[in-house]
Amino acid sequence: MTGAIDNAKRALRAELRERRQQRPETSFESDADGVKAQLDRLVADAGARSVSCFLSAPTEPGTHAFIVDAVRRGIRVLLPITRADGLLDWAVADEHGDIVEGLFGMPEPVGEVLSPLAVNDVDLLIIPAAAVDRTGMRLGWGRGYFDKTIGSMERCPPVYAVIFDSELLDEVPRDVHDQPVDGVVTPTRTVTLASHRR
Repeated sequence: MTGAIDNAKRALRAELRERRQQRPETSFESDADGVKAQLDRLVADAGARSVSCFLSAPTEPGTHAFIVDAVRRGIRVLLPITRADGLLDWAVADEHGDIVEGLFGMPEPVGEVLSPLAVNDVDLLIIPAAAVDRTGMRLGWGRGYFDKTIGSMERCPPVYAVIFDSELLDEVPRDVHDQPVDGVVTPTRTVTLASHRR
């Protein structure tokens, strides 16, 4: 059964990646503005003083403006750094911080490296996704970093995935290790979902 699930995931990821690459470049700026407005509201509503987020790649919904503004407003933002062992280290965001290409070509921060345990102190997790379904099941890009992080947290705060509007689907393929999210943030809305985290 796992082979069929893996194949379904691979096919859906390929389709979603292609769709993202076909988006007009002009739409990414307005999408980033929309994502920032939605994330600002989510953080305010949650009363979050410390959050984890990710540095978006060029074809992802933009998070950079949100991160810089959050740091300016005194919110502690942790950014992930990928490790070869499948875990995530973290660095505290700095509004003028340097960005380098990480292990898999994704943008990552330069700064003091904190252990995977650092994320246990955040009030809200903001993570990337390829798609999310209406039950809260998240399809990632296949490396399992965020599934491992969420699954290992003793006291996991609310988790929201940042996607484009068209990536909230009726259903995504799921495997036993996949972790659901509590909601999604898109350029036009924030949707809280009825996830049932293990």
